Amino acid sequence: MSDTSPRKTAKPSSRTRKPPEVSPAPARQSRAGRPRVRHDALTDAPALVLDGEVGEDIIARIYQTVFDSVMSQRLTPGTKLPEAALCELFGVGRTVVQKALQKLAHEHIVELRPNRGAVVAMPTPEETREIFQARRALEGAIMRLAVQNATRADLAKLRRQLKEEHEVMHSYAQTHWARLASSFHMRVAELSRNATLQRYLSELVSRCSLIVALHEPAGYAACEHDEHTHIVDLIERGDAEGAVAAMEAHLLSLEEHIHLVSENSGNSLARMLGME
Repeated sequence: MSDTSPRKTAKPSSRTRKPPEVSPAPARQSRAGRPRVRHDALTDAPALVLDGEVGEDIIARIYQTVFDSVMSQRLTPGTKLPEAALCELFGVGRTVVQKALQKLAHEHIVELRPNRGAVVAMPTPEETREIFQARRALEGAIMRLAVQNATRADLAKLRRQLKEEHEVMHSYAQTHWARLASSFHMRVAELSRNATLQRYLSELVSRCSLIVALHEPAGYAACEHDEHTHIVDLIERGDAEGAVAAMEAHLLSLEEHIHLVSENSGNSLARMLGME
């Protein structure tokens, strides 16, 4: 007897089934993260991106450009740093700019304000007082240890540092000798043989350097060479209390020359960053 029931058609195996061919959609050039800035001074500025420069390299360049502009007083306290403008100037997307700004904020060079963007940091008088107060206490402890631990070789290195400092003082850009003057304090800290004190001082020196760069009158030596020389003389003589007193007077003098006044330069961001 023949089978009259309807036959079922076998479905093709999923292993052999081929997906329908779909023509790829034409690629669209994303404009996200690369906003145009209509300000003439910004759109005409040359980009700093170099051939083959990617990732951390360009982040470092943005960071260094802003840092140097702050230290040279081209960027004044409270200056806005719009992400869109920085994207246009450096020819990068927002993610890159945001990473550079986050690094600058970590070092208290800029402030990141929710829904308001980044601005050059504006230390308050109270913050300035506390930072210098902490630094005087810390460097006082460092001076006692430095006098106790310094060797003839250490003192010879300090003398070479002072010679280099004297050569560049008032001969190079203010940022150059200000950086060299700050390094003197870190070299003295090395003589303490205390890595923890050195680490804390490094942060305080960085914050003080920012305050000095932002608020000290142009042309004034952030650290007077003669005062550094006197401190080394006291260390060499083994006069711990004299060295502590000299360092405190030195830092008090530095703080007294700071004027917490912000001035609006009226320049474009490109000009303040030294890019036009």
